[in-house]
Amino acid sequence: MKNFIPRVLLVLACCTAVATGHAAGPYVDARVYPTQSEGWERFRAVEARLVRGFDDICGDTFCEGEYHNLQALRFRCSVEAATGRVGECLWTFTGSTARVDTATGRIAVDARTWACRAPLQDDTLLPVLLQTLEAGDALHVALPGTSDSIYDGLTECL
Repeated sequence: MKNFIPRVLLVLACCTAVATGHAAGPYVDARVYPTQSEGWERFRAVEARLVRGFDDICGDTFCEGEYHNLQALRFRCSVEAATGRVGECLWTFTGSTARVDTATGRIAVDARTWACRAPLQDDTLLPVLLQTLEAGDALHVALPGTSDSIYDGLTECL
């Protein structure tokens, strides 16, 4: 009986981790690297800089076409927990168009989403990436070890 309680707790912990998507693996969300208290504020601040940069240029670039109401959703990065190496970063966007069918009065909506990959070098470390994006124009600064920027990744995606 005394071994029963620890086993039950272990099983419950495993089931909870699987059910909530927090099963242990080599990668973590950049927002919780190296810890949630250290990663959350810094990553969110970088994301906010990227969104401001996108909003500033959208009307003259990506938002001139059919999807003129593009909205940045989330910038997310995966990080190898043991090394701090970035697995990948994706920035998601949404946009729509709507047209009135003059014969029926119905509105036809075409809504889309995009997941744009940041053009990162394979061995990019998260602290170096964040420092780079914090130092200047986050949207246009050259990413570590490359001549490419987040903006360059967006031009290939949007």
